[in-house]
Amino acid sequence: MLLKSYRMEFTNVACRPEAQSLHCIAHLEQDVGAAIPYLNAVLGGSIYVREPPAVTFRSQGKLITVHADRIAINAIKDPAEAERILSWLQREINEAWTKRGEITPSFTAAPRPQVMEIVKLLPKTNCGRCGQPTCMVFAALAAEGGKGIDDCPELAPENRHKLRDYLGRFRFDW
Repeated sequence: MLLKSYRMEFTNVACRPEAQSLHCIAHLEQDVGAAIPYLNAVLGGSIYVREPPAVTFRSQGKLITVHADRIAINAIKDPAEAERILSWLQREINEAWTKRGEITPSFTAAPRPQVMEIVKLLPKTNCGRCGQPTCMVFAALAAEGGKGIDDCPELAPENRHKLRDYLGRFRFDW
């Protein structure tokens, strides 16, 4: 097991003190830098940096960056949500490291869903029933993993299937 423990630190957004969400920095007590290219290969990060090694994922509307010595997560609701995400990442890091002999490390970012491809499948009514002002905003959030197929009540069954297939090519779960 590569990553055994971490210490969480929570902060509010300094430029938006009224924001209800927190940011979490998990200070890792073990260096996971060598595992980052393998983690990137398994999870397909949207941003990959070679030196110093870091990979960034967008998932469930969160921006998550894994560095050799820390993990940063934005916009969490509470410490329990951070713990759930960190537990998932700990499992993923350790599994990628354990299976590194079977994994080709990746030093590039994975393809990301394209907003316009999502918009093409939406009803384009700007009805607001999804909680967003326009279908374009909904599509941007869906591309980041913050909205899913079931969040658009006006989505036609045929397009629901197409959108599920399209977004299914990209990993947004933990």
